[in-house]
Amino acid sequence: MSLFAGVGGGGAGADSASAGGTGRALLELTPHKVAVCHLVQVFAPPAQAGGDVVPPFPFESVAHHNRLGLFLFTLTRSCDDFREPSLEELLRQLKAVDDLTNGWLCEQLTSTLSALNSPDDLFNFFDKLRGVLTAPEGASAEDIFLDPNSQLGVFLRCCILAFNSMTFEGVCHLLADLVMYCNSADASYDLAEDEDFDSEMSNLMDADIGSQAGIFEKYHQSYASESHMGESSSALTRAPVSLHDFDEANTFKVDDNPTCLRSRWQLEAYLNQQADILEKDPSSVPLNSFNATMTQLQTLAPELHRVQFLQYLNALSHDDYVAALDNLHRYFDYSAGMQGLFARSVSPAQDIVVGKYESALLCLGNLHCYFGHPKKALEAFAEAVRVSQMNNDDSCLAYVLGAISNLLSKIGMSNTVGIISSPYSPGTNIGLGTPLSIQQQLLVLLKRSLKRADVLKLPSLLSFDHLSLAKFDLKHVQRSLVSFGPNASTKLRTCPADVCKNLRLSSRVLTDFGTDILSTSNENGSFSTSWLRNLSTASDSWRSNSMKSTKLHNDFDSFHYHAQPSPVPASVLQLAGSSYLLRATAWEHYGSAPMVRMNALVYATCFADAASSSELSLAYIKLIQQLAMFKGYSAAFCALKLAEKKFPSSTSSHIQLLKMQILHERALHRGHLKVAQQICDEFGVLSSSVSGVDIELKTEASIRRARTLLAAKQFSQAAAVANSLFSTCYKYNMQVENASVLLLLAEIHKKSDNAVLGLPYALASQSFCKSFNLDLLEASSILTLAELWLALGSGHAKRASSLVHQSLPMILGHGGLELRARAHIVLAKCHLSDPKFSVPEDPEAVLDPLNQATQDLQVLEYHEMAAEAYYLKAMAYNYLGKLDEREEAAACFKEHITALENPRNEEDSLAY
Repeated sequence: MSLFAGVGGGGAGADSASAGGTGRALLELTPHKVAVCHLVQVFAPPAQAGGDVVPPFPFESVAHHNRLGLFLFTLTRSCDDFREPSLEELLRQLKAVDDLTNGWLCEQLTSTLSALNSPDDLFNFFDKLRGVLTAPEGASAEDIFLDPNSQLGVFLRCCILAFNSMTFEGVCHLLADLVMYCNSADASYDLAEDEDFDSEMSNLMDADIGSQAGIFEKYHQSYASESHMGESSSALTRAPVSLHDFDEANTFKVDDNPTCLRSRWQLEAYLNQQADILEKDPSSVPLNSFNATMTQLQTLAPELHRVQFLQYLNALSHDDYVAALDNLHRYFDYSAGMQGLFARSVSPAQDIVVGKYESALLCLGNLHCYFGHPKKALEAFAEAVRVSQMNNDDSCLAYVLGAISNLLSKIGMSNTVGIISSPYSPGTNIGLGTPLSIQQQLLVLLKRSLKRADVLKLPSLLSFDHLSLAKFDLKHVQRSLVSFGPNASTKLRTCPADVCKNLRLSSRVLTDFGTDILSTSNENGSFSTSWLRNLSTASDSWRSNSMKSTKLHNDFDSFHYHAQPSPVPASVLQLAGSSYLLRATAWEHYGSAPMVRMNALVYATCFADAASSSELSLAYIKLIQQLAMFKGYSAAFCALKLAEKKFPSSTSSHIQLLKMQILHERALHRGHLKVAQQICDEFGVLSSSVSGVDIELKTEASIRRARTLLAAKQFSQAAAVANSLFSTCYKYNMQVENASVLLLLAEIHKKSDNAVLGLPYALASQSFCKSFNLDLLEASSILTLAELWLALGSGHAKRASSLVHQSLPMILGHGGLELRARAHIVLAKCHLSDPKFSVPEDPEAVLDPLNQATQDLQVLEYHEMAAEAYYLKAMAYNYLGKLDEREEAAACFKEHITALENPRNEEDSLAY
């Protein structure tokens, strides 16, 4: 029976590399690798024909035996650091596996390493390792031996080949490093040094073996082309003895151990892990400390150019434009030709040229997009498209098209003709000399990128394009390019079914990942790294339980994994989770509050580990907004405090914007107009002065400014701000926002006692809502329409009542506290305005909605609307002849009017 058979293929690569006659070892042999080789020999001792299929000594069970194998597997795959661990760290980790043997593995390891006193001892040691990989004559399928093509088998073969390729001086280097490696461990392990070894090695170590300058001159050996799991690996760099180690407290210390870098594959995995940390939580990565660590790694491994790319990402996440641009230039100046960003089906000779310039332009465009330079970003992307087409770099071209579509969807631009391409070039006009609009260009780019991603089998880009199409279908009405003639489509509405279809197709990236790929080796090192990190925690909990009993019969159950990460790559989980986040946004547009909460909770619960801090904060924002709408500001601010602790202000501007929005709403409801105006000014400061950048934030700031002016009864100024905002939204084709602006204009005219002018705006808003399936906003516009009809006189009470009843199911089912209270008040006003309605005959029809409205408004502290509700209650009680109830309602009315006209302690509106 072959242990770990099929874990990785790479044996052929090892043989071919050794047959190449280069004379270079696949990896540099270090004391840590010698220690791992010994543990592999204990795990899979030399096979003997006819042996019983039982766990070898000293293992008590198959589970215990497999535990050591899993530990050795993770040792060769972990990427928690770019340096190999010391003997003390290795022994500490090994103790978690060695408890059932009373420290036998640790004792054997230390005694074996200390017994390696001469080159002959090393030769005998590696000669015995050959028996681990060789099946004896007459061995059957049931005999246990290590598969040479497995992960551990390839590791042993590389170590044996490295030893066979070493010169005598190199063996002496290894022996000297073994002495320092053993002496660096804790004294409690009793690492003895043999006298014979001291005498034989005295001539080799009398120079300055203890000095921090190094024992011998630095070695630099490299992999040929082999690595674990069949991936490319190259240099294993030997670091000097004196090495500055950056510890957890961000202070430098001197490490006297002989320190060597890990394999090239592990270094790449380490850099990828650091990039994931930068994306998920940039606040946890100090700018200068991280750069110091990367500079140290770059000094030890100058050929590892991706360190510069990681420094670019670090500067980008800390908003350092100059440093980001400098590191990006340095990375592509030195490396991108040999370390391209995309896999291509071209020969290795062409890879030096293809992909360097267009990949650099793609990253440069993303840099400009991040810092708010849309025109420069489009120029870089346009040049990347040209170069990619010239070099037939289809993968890069697909990603560039996706980046352009992402830019056009996020940053408002009124016109891009002449930047992307000529207005008369194919694909940008309808054949009549008329250039396409920005939205039509965006749709063309999205479909082109989607088609290329499908042909090139790029699942991540394919999922991203489906998400982008769903976002496009959510906010834009797709019209045919030829919009006239008998076959012209008359459908002028968005299609929720298309949105749902693209969202489902985007989440299929997780399904397409599939069990077939999960069964193969796709582990990028993060799983092994987390497993080793949690090993000590598992050991402590197991040890505390084992002290109560002398022996555990089921030792496998006592070994806990402590929430190991999913083997599915984080990028796949991130894309799958993004579909749920976009689902929540879609249901916000369509007006289903329960679906918003459900999808946001699914994202925050199931995809939090893979999500970036920016996207995860958006899920929290949606949940907090739902709390503010349905539970009031107290519950929302309690949740907001928790979100601020989880997402510091330095990393999440979304949380700060949400706080400003809720504070502004509460200030308007309380009548604290000075505070509301102050928050509006802060909104204006946060938005960029560059045209088109932060267009959504600018829209939000203008809407809140207009609402503040409306609350101050400055109707003409509020209307001017709203009209200007409508022009801006029309210019950038923000039709969904236009529906809200039109409704705001109707509200302004309603409160200025000009209902006739408000009716067209309310009807236009209702038309926009129908086109974009904004059901809840449409119900609000119908409610405003009913109020406008009521303002025209009591003769329109029946029509207004019919409109209110038309909107009530949607409002009561999905509306927040404010919208429900408003609907109840308008319903009561319809009854009281109707000359045919008699309050004494049906008092509950008026009092029940008013009582519900006052309860909801009490939670919101909405003085103006609460005063109106109590005024109507006083009128109803007056009709009923209930004087005490009337006086009580009148007193509440006066209290709210006083609080509105004479606000006190306005500073309290900024506290929460």
